[in-house]
Amino acid sequence: MNARLNMFESPIAAKVWKHIIMAGKALDDSTLPAATRELVKIRASQINGCGFCLDMHTKDAAAAGESQLRLHMVAAWREATVFTDAERAALELTEQGTRLADGGRVTDEAWANAAKYYDEEQLSALVAAIAIINAFNRGNVMIQMPGGEYKPGQFG
Repeated sequence: MNARLNMFESPIAAKVWKHIIMAGKALDDSTLPAATRELVKIRASQINGCGFCLDMHTKDAAAAGESQLRLHMVAAWREATVFTDAERAALELTEQGTRLADGGRVTDEAWANAAKYYDEEQLSALVAAIAIINAFNRGNVMIQMPGGEYKPGQFG
């Protein structure tokens, strides 16, 4: 399977993707835990059906020490006992923020729950992480970017 388009061959697309990549890298300076950022990326990518992003973020998370059990349980996080209350709040916010196109919204309850565990700076990083991964997911799904060949740290 080949992607419909190489986003780095078009000067304008390459410029846009590079800005989105840099926005994501800015989150490395946040105090939002790296493990939480990866869980958010994985859950949004599952919802959006982005094989490329799932491949990348599960491999990067595993390379950073995330357990296979937790990686396998992300899709069923509500029924899993392997996530902290803070991670569960972040995953709920991710789901609601990702499903906006389904007519959903981020509820006051989900926001208040996340705010119990994350300060304003971390909430800002969480919102940005959710928005950025959704942008990547949508672009990759549109161009049918295949998953399976990513090497951990490949773009690092």
